[in-house]
Amino acid sequence: MAHKAEGVEGLRSIPALLHRNATEFGNAPAYREKEYGIWQSWTWAEAEEEIQAFALGLLNLGVAPGDYVAVIGRNRPTLYWSMVAAQMCGAVPVPLYQDAGAEEMEYVLGHCGARFVIVADQEQVDKVIEVQDSLHQFEHMIYVDPRGLRKYDHTHLHEYSHVQAQGRAAHDELTGELAARRAGLGYDDTCVMLYTSGTTGKPKGVVLSNRNIIEAARSSAEFDHLGRNDEVLAYLPMAWVGDFIFSIGQAYWKGFCVNCPESVETLATDLREIAPSYYFAPPRIFETLLTRITIRMEDASPLKQRMFRYFMAHARKVGPAILDGKPVGGMDRLKYKLGDWLVYGPLKDAMGFSRVRVGYTAGEAIGPEIFDFFRSLGINLKQLYGQTEASVFITVQPDGEVRSDTVGVPAPGVEIRIGESGEVYYRSPGTFVEYYKNPESTASTKDAEGWVATGDAGFFEEASGHLRIIDRAKDVGQMADGSLFAPKYVENKLKFYPNILEAVVFGAGKDRCTAFINIDLTAVGNWAERNNIAYASYQELAGHSQVLETIQGHIEEVNASVARDEMLSGCQVHRFIVLHKELDADDGEMTRTRKVKRKVIAEKFHDLVEALYSDVDQIYTETEVTYEDGRKGRIKATLAVRDAAVVPVTPRAVAAE
Repeated sequence: MAHKAEGVEGLRSIPALLHRNATEFGNAPAYREKEYGIWQSWTWAEAEEEIQAFALGLLNLGVAPGDYVAVIGRNRPTLYWSMVAAQMCGAVPVPLYQDAGAEEMEYVLGHCGARFVIVADQEQVDKVIEVQDSLHQFEHMIYVDPRGLRKYDHTHLHEYSHVQAQGRAAHDELTGELAARRAGLGYDDTCVMLYTSGTTGKPKGVVLSNRNIIEAARSSAEFDHLGRNDEVLAYLPMAWVGDFIFSIGQAYWKGFCVNCPESVETLATDLREIAPSYYFAPPRIFETLLTRITIRMEDASPLKQRMFRYFMAHARKVGPAILDGKPVGGMDRLKYKLGDWLVYGPLKDAMGFSRVRVGYTAGEAIGPEIFDFFRSLGINLKQLYGQTEASVFITVQPDGEVRSDTVGVPAPGVEIRIGESGEVYYRSPGTFVEYYKNPESTASTKDAEGWVATGDAGFFEEASGHLRIIDRAKDVGQMADGSLFAPKYVENKLKFYPNILEAVVFGAGKDRCTAFINIDLTAVGNWAERNNIAYASYQELAGHSQVLETIQGHIEEVNASVARDEMLSGCQVHRFIVLHKELDADDGEMTRTRKVKRKVIAEKFHDLVEALYSDVDQIYTETEVTYEDGRKGRIKATLAVRDAAVVPVTPRAVAAE
């Protein structure tokens, strides 16, 4: 096929898509950003002019083909433009997590050899300045927000608007060079480099080509019938592959509008105002929303509580079937319609989901109860299984075939096979080129035929053809009696409870499962206030006897549920500890995308793990923590080690293959 060499419809790069959009529907909205409480808009024609002016400014500063340009900050049109401008110049954008510390940034900036760094504000400028002496290739930094930076040394520090102005001034001189570089972009040239969050070891730079991004964006947009009139809210980290596909890949392929919120604090309000038709969030966001809903209902009047419980029970019974177009009785439909008027509709309006036509969750498995709750409201929430190395898409759920216990069927153009060990492998047009400067990891992950090892264990259901992911392959194991151990399955059930923010289950090679629990400070704090229980810190609340009893009750309910699964019934939690601190990316316990680093946690809290497998009922511990300003400190605590009731079962051993 011709497009394999030249690109779909001859469009070989993101800048080529931008030019098509500006030419064919230049007056349509491309970007919105809320600033000082007011939404500002840019059309595709205006966006192309802004991007081109900045690209000319980059040329003026000396950006060369093949250079790596780091981009750090929250979701803003200017930072999205800077990535496309870098591509126009033949350079490679490398977005970084804005909440990363200076040391984390130092590794990525040094590894990719970034000559140019584009940042949002003073906070990010300070981080780069802190480590710039070790960055031998670093030459220039460009900032968007000038506040607080007037007295800094501007020898190698430039304001974004000034770079743009210099680009416009040099238009006649440099426009020919820019046009030549843009025309020279090939389908197999690098589009972006994204660093994995690194659950084990250092982050790896995933090289994705124009082919990877455009093919993945095209096929996925067609699968969900996305169009120019769709709206998205860009709020997830720009360094994450999902945001790049949704806010650049699909947005530029289809030409829909990308909306950037004013701040994290105004996100909920901005979401309601935009009411996007296409929405994506990791499970943590949906868990947080459900927690907020639960808290609000606990504070509501008895009448509202009864009405909510009554109609939500009905929604769980018939809502998903109505959403999937399946037969539902007339009276049930009428009652659901009344519920939509009284409960579901206002609830969706309050969350900003009133217009969601397609919603996705991915990144980690979502608890079935949480997933079913949102679908029962009439929100077309679907699960997506993917990876950075796949340009997101491995499996998708077709409308009418959405289930909480599978991740769907292979995405368009994707082949999947299951290895002898149960590991999932795939290959597709979106398969990454390589890990930058890491041929060993590239070779161990992607074979000569293009098959990529996901690191996840799963199987296809014979009847439906849907893929089920059990857990990370390295986390799936056997217990001492040979029964299957899959911690994520249990953790997701535990996190359905609003009081539980995070759970880490242990048990590989052991005679029983145990768990660490993080309470949700918002939910438990609200309960404490309603019951006039005073507390001074997270640690004090986490150790409160009533909180421990509540968590024990949740665990025992989960145990009863797990016991009903013949394959995983051995994964019931026998003992648990409510941790004295929240697991934190700054302390190295989670990734920036909030995935638990199991090995790090097991080593860091080895004394607590040992206590779980002993007969003690309490344990004294000291833990190093990192404060918001980067200082280190230690917290001390004596933690209760509690038993939870389990349901007697005859565990099913893993069959020997």
